[in-house]
Amino acid sequence: MNREKTSLWKRIVGIRGMGASLTAFVGLIIIYTVFGIMNPTVFSGENLMNLLRSMSKYLLIGIAQSYVMITGNIDLSIGSQVAMSAMLSAELMVLGVNPIIAITISLISCLIMGVINGILVGKFRLPPFIATLGTMFAARGIAYMINGNRNTDAISTGIGKDAADRFQNILYYGKTLGVYNTFWISFIVFVIFFFVLSRTKTGRHIYAIGSNIDAAKLSGVNIVAATTKAYLVSSICSWLVGLILCAQAGMGNMEAGNTYEMYGVAAGVIGGVSPNGGTGLLLGTFMGAAVWQTLENGLNMIGVQVGIQRLVIGVIVVAAVLMDIISRSGKFSRKKS
Repeated sequence: MNREKTSLWKRIVGIRGMGASLTAFVGLIIIYTVFGIMNPTVFSGENLMNLLRSMSKYLLIGIAQSYVMITGNIDLSIGSQVAMSAMLSAELMVLGVNPIIAITISLISCLIMGVINGILVGKFRLPPFIATLGTMFAARGIAYMINGNRNTDAISTGIGKDAADRFQNILYYGKTLGVYNTFWISFIVFVIFFFVLSRTKTGRHIYAIGSNIDAAKLSGVNIVAATTKAYLVSSICSWLVGLILCAQAGMGNMEAGNTYEMYGVAAGVIGGVSPNGGTGLLLGTFMGAAVWQTLENGLNMIGVQVGIQRLVIGVIVVAAVLMDIISRSGKFSRKKS
């Protein structure tokens, strides 16, 4: 019996990326406990619910960037797509367009950006930094142009207070089973994309591209299609975050999503997703987003300045990437001759 348990544990730990996920989970427990001891309010139910709601944006952005990083690429347009989604959906609702139609149009606009990113990187082999830098400026420019370089009016001025309240409650302020809907939305998205990445051919192709793109091509993997699918996942998650920020503020903000692409990188690498591609689990991204938000929440609760908060999180991100590089080099596993 003990041998069976040991064997099962070894199989679980042996899954590529699981070790980093478990490390992030242990770190999460330690961080949360330490902050709770320093300020018991951290343990309160209200703070926990707010923490989960705030974490949801980082989780969605983390999923977006993780899919792309596993292919060995990066998406710098995430934050700008967030702004484009928030501005476009808000402005359409201000003009009296039905919220469902408004959010569908904003989804289509983000998907177009995802397709463009996928084709530029997958088909034309542009460096992902350059390709998505271009779409980053394009999407942000669209966000600025939507309302003539101004934030939108309150969405209630167009669709009415009742419809605006429903929109905001569904995406941000409302609760289901005592937990904010924002968290449930991000959790459902996490489950869906976790399944896609770990249990489908698309997921295997995404890992294959990140591990060795030439070998993947020789194996019959459609590089353009798989790369585009990764960028489409990124666009869907960015679109959702834009809607959440729109619901939170009740309006569209041109500056929404600033630096969110870096938040996505942080959530991924803290959870063990390698920026070099081919390695990582979305379970780790979930833990990485939780670690990020718990750090931010805890440091706020004990009164640490924002500058120090960013410094601490920056050090953790760099340390996570260094650990990935050392692990890949095999320095910890090489035996002395």
